[in-house]
Amino acid sequence: MGNAWIPKETNTHQDHVIAHVIGTMPLAYTVIDEALYLLLDIGFVWNIFLNGEMGLLPHPVAVAEMEVDSETRDQIEADIDALLSGRSEGLRRLSQLPVNCQISEIGFFAAEDRRLLLLTGEQANLEIETSLGKRTIKVSARD
Repeated sequence: MGNAWIPKETNTHQDHVIAHVIGTMPLAYTVIDEALYLLLDIGFVWNIFLNGEMGLLPHPVAVAEMEVDSETRDQIEADIDALLSGRSEGLRRLSQLPVNCQISEIGFFAAEDRRLLLLTGEQANLEIETSLGKRTIKVSARD
């Protein structure tokens, strides 16, 4: 994680969302504009914004609220249906994660204009790094 990262406190809403995602497994993700959308194995979409704010919605509601055209929305819905049915081949709009990580703990960190969510699992970890200055979101495996 590097020396620059310092723990950052979460607000009440973030705490509430985090409590709901503990124990779930992210299946795939997409980035739209300045938000990451993680499909969870419970059929919910966890959205994470550049500043670390987040929300959690059932996938039909989350997809309906995405600011995308109808073709993209249909492709996202088809990808979600496939993933929730156990199929991962032929995804068009969602990307598979680099590791399987059943979330057991979540850490939130900051370094200047960057934010880091560290999702800790029993067998693998994921990190979600955002940059407010560069307006980027990166998802990667973490040792």
